[in-house]
Amino acid sequence: MSDQALDTATSADPVHAFIGKTVSEHDVVLFMKGTPDAPRCGFSSLAVQILDHVGAPFVGVDVLQDDGLRDGIKAFTDWPTIPQLYVKGEFVGGSDIVREMFQAGELTALMVEKGVPLGEA
Repeated sequence: MSDQALDTATSADPVHAFIGKTVSEHDVVLFMKGTPDAPRCGFSSLAVQILDHVGAPFVGVDVLQDDGLRDGIKAFTDWPTIPQLYVKGEFVGGSDIVREMFQAGELTALMVEKGVPLGEA
């Protein structure tokens, strides 16, 4: 989706505008249940552990703080589950996809390809 199309799609809905702004302002964003320090579901915990392992700095957004955000992120991506990972504004996938990409070495490769600075794993 182009930036202009994204702006048009999100301007009418404040939740979608927040999501769009968040993913555009941060290299790596994880919409999750809970926070990176205190995940509130196993899938979110797994995604945090993987991101920490690859050394990717990321912003965690707790969807449990707001029902509109929890529903809005699912509509924004047309993806039914949480967590949801974004890298450089692009939706990557949920916990299973993140795990599979990590196991195949593809997640680190994606981060490098997109220019995400990786710290010590």
